[in-house]
Amino acid sequence: MRALDLFARLMARFAVLAGVLFLLVPLLVACLLSFDDRSFLGAFPPQDFSLRWYRAFLSNPTYLDGLFISLQLGLVAALIATTLGTLGALALMDPRLAGRDALEAVFLSPKFVPTVVIGFSLLVFTAKLGIFDPFTRLVMGHVVITLPFTLRAVLASLIGVKRSQIEAAISLGASEARALWDVAVPAARSGIVAGAAMAFVLSFDEVAVSLFLSDAFTQTLPIALVAEMRANLNLTIAAVSTVFLAATLLLLLLLDRSIGIERLAGDVGARG
Repeated sequence: MRALDLFARLMARFAVLAGVLFLLVPLLVACLLSFDDRSFLGAFPPQDFSLRWYRAFLSNPTYLDGLFISLQLGLVAALIATTLGTLGALALMDPRLAGRDALEAVFLSPKFVPTVVIGFSLLVFTAKLGIFDPFTRLVMGHVVITLPFTLRAVLASLIGVKRSQIEAAISLGASEARALWDVAVPAARSGIVAGAAMAFVLSFDEVAVSLFLSDAFTQTLPIALVAEMRANLNLTIAAVSTVFLAATLLLLLLLDRSIGIERLAGDVGARG
């Protein structure tokens, strides 16, 4: 039995190590290639290093315009999705709400619908409504795909809040809205922050929905990268990927300093 237990522990550690390497090695390869001094995608590892691909990224107006649009879009979509997700979660936490499970399923349904379907449906829907501004259409599409994640994150953080706590605040003279603001919202703080962060990252990375809802003059950075890859594959995309990776690590560091990654992951995973 001891030999069997030892073998099981070794296999478990090997599986964890293999999983970590599977996730990290491609990122490390992309980071190294982003400093490659060659003008073509050659053999790995690079022999000479430079910042030429970062300069190419910063000197390309298409990329810079796409980055500006992606940042704007991500912030606006995250703000709207987090606000709606928080309000929806506060409503769904009330056990007296009729059809609560059905409503939650409706809110979460975009998680299970292919983004291509969502993009095409919104393209037809906005055309019928006469909405032709590409940025407005992009905001609508990105809110649809990010709302389920903000709602889920806030709902997870509200698990420990009992209806009796809300009623106690109401019995002390607070209105129901004030009771929710004073009792439920502080408890949901980590879920709100986690939902906002997920919404921003998902919006920034979205391609399929953006392809349907953008136009030739309003393109996000991922769309600009896809177009550039089709026309002229070079290592600029490795430089952009490294910048994205650094920004993600910085975001995780800020979340860890402000809330704590363990608490954040615990709140989000509690209900998932």
